[in-house]
Amino acid sequence: MKYTVHKKIGNPADVLHVEEKESAPLKAGEARVAVLATPIHPSNLLQTSGQYGVMPTLPATPGSEGVGRVTKIASDVENLKVGQTVMLAGGSTWQQELTGPAAGFIPLPEGADIQQLSMLTVNPLTALLLLKNFVDLQEGDWIVQSAANSAVGGYLIQLAKQRGIKTINIVRREKAVQGLIDLGADRVLVDGPDLAEQIKSATDGAPIALAIDAVGGETFPKLVDALSYSGTIVCYGALSMEQPTLSSIAIIFNDVTVRGFWLSKWFETATAADKQGAFGEIIGLVASGALKAKISATFTLDQIEAAVTAAAESGRDGKVLLIPNT
Repeated sequence: MKYTVHKKIGNPADVLHVEEKESAPLKAGEARVAVLATPIHPSNLLQTSGQYGVMPTLPATPGSEGVGRVTKIASDVENLKVGQTVMLAGGSTWQQELTGPAAGFIPLPEGADIQQLSMLTVNPLTALLLLKNFVDLQEGDWIVQSAANSAVGGYLIQLAKQRGIKTINIVRREKAVQGLIDLGADRVLVDGPDLAEQIKSATDGAPIALAIDAVGGETFPKLVDALSYSGTIVCYGALSMEQPTLSSIAIIFNDVTVRGFWLSKWFETATAADKQGAFGEIIGLVASGALKAKISATFTLDQIEAAVTAAAESGRDGKVLLIPNT
C-alpha cells in the first residue's frame, strides 16, 4: 500500500513524499480499512512544518480524520462487517489503508456523501463546541467570528442559523461576502481599521456576548472592542501567524474574558457522554446534508506536493481532500 510520510520537519511540499509498504498483519480484534477520503487541514501543515502545539514523532504520516470502507476483519470482530463505511480515528490518515482495533472505527450511515463524511471530526465538531461550550447563547443573540470563510466558519454559520443565533462574519476579501450570505450569514464585513465600529453598526447596538477568532494579530483586538460588557472571546487559531494584543482597559472596564480552544485537549478531557452527544449530533447533520462544507479540489496520494501547495494557498475557497485509493 502507499502512504505519505515525512522524515524531517520543513515545508510540507518539500518534505512530504509517498512510499510503499506491506499491509500490516491483521491481529485479533482488528479491522483493515481502505481510506476513501481524508482532508488536509491547516493544523496538518503547521505540524509538518514544526509550527504546531505538538511536534510529530518522525518519521510521521500526517492526517487527522477521514472516511473509509472495511475490507477485512479478524474472526473475533463483531461490531463491524466487510463493506461497511466507517469514520477513521487515531490519525495518520494520509495513506491507502489503516489496520487497527475494530473499536476505533465508528460505523457511519450508508448512502451519505463520502467526501462530506470525511470531514466529520475536526471542523464541524470545533464549530459546534465553540457555539455551545463558552456562552449560554439564546435564540436571537448575536455572535461575531473572524475567518468566516474557513471550513469552521462555514459550519458555524450553518449551526447558528439552525439555532436562530445571528452571526457577524469577518472576511479579508470582498469576493468572499456573497458566498457566506448564500450560506446563511446575517452580516458579512470586510476586515479594516474601523471593524469594531462596523460590527456595532451591524447589530444596531445589540449586545455581542461571544467573539470567535482564528486570525490573531490585528483582528483580535478589534473583536475584543466589539464585545459587550462581560463578553467572551475564544481563540482557536492564529492564521495571521502574528501575536495579538489585549488591552488591559478591556479587561478592567469591560470585564472581557479570553478563552482558548484546542480540539485535541477537548478529546482528552470530555466525558464519554459528551463525546457521544457531540458526534451523534454532527454525524446526523452531515449525513442528512443539513451541514456541509465546500470542497475546492481533490488529489491522489501521488499528487501530495500539489495537494499541500493548494491547501496552503490564501484565498482558497473550500477544503482540499486526498483520495488515496484512486
